[in-house]
Amino acid sequence: MTAFASVPLRPEPHQKRDLEMAYQPQEIFFRSNAPVTVDEDLCIAHKGCTVCVDVCPMDLLAINPATQKAYMAFDECWYCMPCEKDCPTGAVKVDIPYLLR
Repeated sequence: MTAFASVPLRPEPHQKRDLEMAYQPQEIFFRSNAPVTVDEDLCIAHKGCTVCVDVCPMDLLAINPATQKAYMAFDECWYCMPCEKDCPTGAVKVDIPYLLR
């Protein structure tokens, strides 16, 4: 019981701030370990291509309305690879973890 006696019932102000920080959907862009990355210079989604979005069985990829480029909307990749294999420009890259290779 003594271990729980030191736990505050209310978070400190700095802890509350950290709890209030919401997850941003675009945050996955900025992670270096995202399983699927899209090279925006090669992506031709702005020209109507949605191959990677269409072939993903997990519906992880989407088109960003602001940039008109594909991006990974959710981090639930199964590393099945059709997005990378079917991309006509090679813009999509799937980084398979070492233990799954």
